[in-house]
Amino acid sequence: MTFDDDSGEFSRLHNLFTFHLGIAVSLAWLTSLYAAFYAPWVRNIRPLIDPANVGPVESTWSYLFIFPVVLTAAWLISIFGQNLFAQFRIFKNQIIEFAFAAMVAFGMFYLSIDRAVAAMLIGM
Repeated sequence: MTFDDDSGEFSRLHNLFTFHLGIAVSLAWLTSLYAAFYAPWVRNIRPLIDPANVGPVESTWSYLFIFPVVLTAAWLISIFGQNLFAQFRIFKNQIIEFAFAAMVAFGMFYLSIDRAVAAMLIGM
């Protein structure tokens, strides 16, 4: 495999990853904004979600929007840092790198949707 083949494979995988991450960011924002209409706006939403397991104090704003903000930042870094990511490697295989990044992004997307649904269920 030559450098040009390696570069082309990276561009293809990066474009595919960035596209799907953009879709996940859009869905996370839409779900969180929709949940914002139904969620009670309180200073500490955690006791309303799970009264038996009171965690740290977290307002409705941070509870709903922290993961979409982080996903948006990751998406923008992915778009504007393509050349940096092409040179920086953690694993030898690029497919493993993108699979790892996709798992992390999916986990954050799942948590974002899970929080939004939990907040919606309180308000309904």
